[in-house]
Amino acid sequence: APKGSMRVEAACASGNAAIRVGYTAIKSGEADIVLVLGIEKMQESPNPTIIELIGRFGSYFWEFENFGLTFPGYYAMYGTAYMAKYGATEEDYAKVAVKNHYYGAKNPYAQFRKEIDIDTVLKSPYIAWPFKLFDCSPITDGAAAVILASEEFAKDVEDKIWILSQGVGTGTANLSRRDDFTTLPSASYAAEQAYKKAGIDLDAPWKYLDGANVHDCFTAPEIIAYEDCRFCKRGEGVELIREEQTYIGGRIPVNIDGGLKAKGHPIGATGVSQAVEAYKQLLSQAEKGRQADIKNGRWLTHNVGGTGHFTYVTIYGLEKR
Repeated sequence: APKGSMRVEAACASGNAAIRVGYTAIKSGEADIVLVLGIEKMQESPNPTIIELIGRFGSYFWEFENFGLTFPGYYAMYGTAYMAKYGATEEDYAKVAVKNHYYGAKNPYAQFRKEIDIDTVLKSPYIAWPFKLFDCSPITDGAAAVILASEEFAKDVEDKIWILSQGVGTGTANLSRRDDFTTLPSASYAAEQAYKKAGIDLDAPWKYLDGANVHDCFTAPEIIAYEDCRFCKRGEGVELIREEQTYIGGRIPVNIDGGLKAKGHPIGATGVSQAVEAYKQLLSQAEKGRQADIKNGRWLTHNVGGTGHFTYVTIYGLEKR
């Protein structure tokens, strides 16, 4: 029987937060092996109820209770701010959805296994401008698990990867206290810390990585994540998607499991599922048509809770640092 267990809560970042708890337990010598399980069953309640409950992750009194904001509205403010500042369009956001559905169609574990085109996204009904139905991640039932072990415990395991570093950032839940809606400061900080700990150049980290999974709860946040994770300069994230630089063969493949958008977003399981994807990609076990070219032996995951209330960035590798 397990010697102990705990429930970890960090909104949509709960999965990677749980991985951090297990990782630190092993690093501190408190544990030799830890099972990290992420699970969420969201479809037993009506969608309006689920949307309301998720909305409570925001600033309850200031934004949810008084103004009725839920997460499509929260992130729509980021989407519109990015459009105003950097010239992105609704079609640019649609290209993120098209990419993620393209790869989701090749993932047998994805919720949506069907390719879509730009018109499908643009003609879908608005949820919170500029986001339409196909700009939003779905309500999902799902689970994922990883086993973490100490170096000594795992010495005879052949098919393993290493946690090279983790960065963690936090931000205020009160959006009225934020001065820039084109970045999540918690994500920028977490990525910077993860890169520094892993010995990765902050000026061109994509050169050290084979791919990434970022938290695309909506389409615009994926583009913002490109910039927060330093895959490009500020304002250039939209160029990466326009030029298909986040497809396999581009600068850095991103969300080639379908991402939250197509694979699904079972809240507590999402961060753990990203770790599973890192494992599959690094060991070249991904399905045909969505396997990245592994040259550097490193993969990044970026898991956000709320609107950047919490962000966990983890770098996995084939070799111990």
